[in-house]
Amino acid sequence: MSESGIENLLQEDRLFPPLADFVATANTTQDHFDEAAEDYEAYWMRQARERLSWFKEPTVALNDENAPFYKWFEDGELNVSYNCLDRHLDAGGDKVAYHWIGEPGDKRTITYNDLATEVNKFANGLKSLGVERGDTVAIYMGMVPELPIAMLACARIGAAHSVIFGGFSADAIVDRVEDAGSKLLITCDGAWRRGTIVPLKESCDEAMSRTELIENCVVVRRTEQDVSMQDGRDVWWHDLIADQADTCAPEHMNAEDLLYLLYTSGTTAKPKGIMHTTGGYLTGVATTHSQVFDLKPGSDVYWCAADVGWVTGHSYIVYGPLTNHATSVMYEGTPDFPDKDRLWSIIAEYGVTILYTAPTAIRAFMKWGVEYPERHDLSSLRLLGTVGEPINPEAWMWYHENIGGGRCPIVDTWWQTETGGIMISPIPGVTATKPGSATKPIPGIFAEVVDTEGDPVPLGGGGFLTITKPWPSMLRSIYGDDDRYVSTYWSRYPGRYFPGDGAKFDENGYIWVLGRVDDVMNVSGHRISTMEVESALVSHPSVAEAAVVGATDDLTGQAIAAFVTLRGDAQGSDELHEELRQHVADKIGAIAKPKSIIFTPDLPKTRSGKIMRRLLRDISDHRALGDVTTLANADVVQAIADQQTEYDDD
Repeated sequence: MSESGIENLLQEDRLFPPLADFVATANTTQDHFDEAAEDYEAYWMRQARERLSWFKEPTVALNDENAPFYKWFEDGELNVSYNCLDRHLDAGGDKVAYHWIGEPGDKRTITYNDLATEVNKFANGLKSLGVERGDTVAIYMGMVPELPIAMLACARIGAAHSVIFGGFSADAIVDRVEDAGSKLLITCDGAWRRGTIVPLKESCDEAMSRTELIENCVVVRRTEQDVSMQDGRDVWWHDLIADQADTCAPEHMNAEDLLYLLYTSGTTAKPKGIMHTTGGYLTGVATTHSQVFDLKPGSDVYWCAADVGWVTGHSYIVYGPLTNHATSVMYEGTPDFPDKDRLWSIIAEYGVTILYTAPTAIRAFMKWGVEYPERHDLSSLRLLGTVGEPINPEAWMWYHENIGGGRCPIVDTWWQTETGGIMISPIPGVTATKPGSATKPIPGIFAEVVDTEGDPVPLGGGGFLTITKPWPSMLRSIYGDDDRYVSTYWSRYPGRYFPGDGAKFDENGYIWVLGRVDDVMNVSGHRISTMEVESALVSHPSVAEAAVVGATDDLTGQAIAAFVTLRGDAQGSDELHEELRQHVADKIGAIAKPKSIIFTPDLPKTRSGKIMRRLLRDISDHRALGDVTTLANADVVQAIADQQTEYDDD
């Protein structure tokens, strides 16, 4: 073991070479990798010029004079809304931009012409309320078409947007409005979630009572329940746009002008306002959306089953797909309402060809059982993707076999809010895939796994993921806090971006992201990734999902505490407890054997689907539980705590 790295315990030898039909028609080939390796600035300049429409083409790709405050294409001028809409209209305005499905079953088909009309009218509406170039607009909405319309309208007039996930509390709205200085807030009366109404306007009313910054609140009528509307401040969306012109000239924006702020969740500290600018960001998401998903705009029906409130939605529901003239599916609700086959029924109805979803969702599908996807014809699918966190090899295989029918490549993507777009991923037609590995950096991205001293680890070693060169879609800073930007991302390994993730570098030169460094356990001097132990547990046929944390232990420093949800009719028992402990030992070694295993019907998760291991550590160490208001299933926390107490008593 290297004392300066992370243990590489779990081995994966299954390899899936590129499929012949993808090789023959791939958007991206080895030539792209070679071109980027030879001169990556020239490579990104070509992507920017060929994929985007510029009012003034850039002449310089990268300005690194004030590193790490890098600038891309800074003498270029463009407009994001123009790139997503106007340039498509003459030849392809009648093409469907979004097939939208509401949770109750209502549907809308929105063409590029429709979208352009609505964006222009709402952009004029924003102007009528005094929104100007350089302002920041807060958006707190459900998954309705008016959300991307609002984002594009802001971009059209040169106002930055700050989208706040519709599951957050009034506290989160206040924090983000005041940090960004937003004077206008856009929301809905409510949002549908599992057949009930999430009272969005009510949360906004509470937030607006605690900040004096908001001058106007625009409200979309979605659920049609009664809401409070304050005269002079609140205005209905439909009233605002009723008499607006359907044309609005796009502002000519500098490539380095702010496009949006997106705040990290801030569960343990003040939220960080991640800054993304115009030209570099759009270059990055347009390029990666085309390359990673092998998008064929003329035939593909693409579905990113995320929420626009997260960066995944910004980049791969709104800006990437629309820039590439794609047809997308957008769904309002949850995958288990009214039944656990909702996603599969939508895929069958619309002939979805590309599905991009989260490992957390895939593990939920595993737990529910194959009977649900088997109800529907999924033969239209040709490519699958995963996003949000590392995927367990067995979940990868389940996805491959039961959703992809063994015929669809899986692009396991690693990236962050901060990176703006995908950084590490297989490329269909080029990369042989391994279950659980994001494989290698895409063309124009350069990454290394290093030890604590910053030296690259050898093949088979474990350590810390770093990005060695700047890239166009990167964050420019943390809003209002340049010092925090430098100290958070650039200080640990000078000259390198450190995302905070552990990783290993396998014998084939593939990168395996192991999750946050905070999720590495120190057991008797061995640094063990939670992801590897979780993967070993999920490989057992009775286990659907697992979360592992390091619990304080007087003897070993930390002991491994596991929380497990079971598949189907499997039942927790003392016998299964011991069987699972031995299963982990057999898979990756006795040092990784969990000391305790708690069986639970669910795990505490944020509304984006991420497991809140911090709360599980608190439960394991009998600490007071922190804020649980951002969880999708807050009630499960106390149930797990009660089971932990029973386990300790035994």
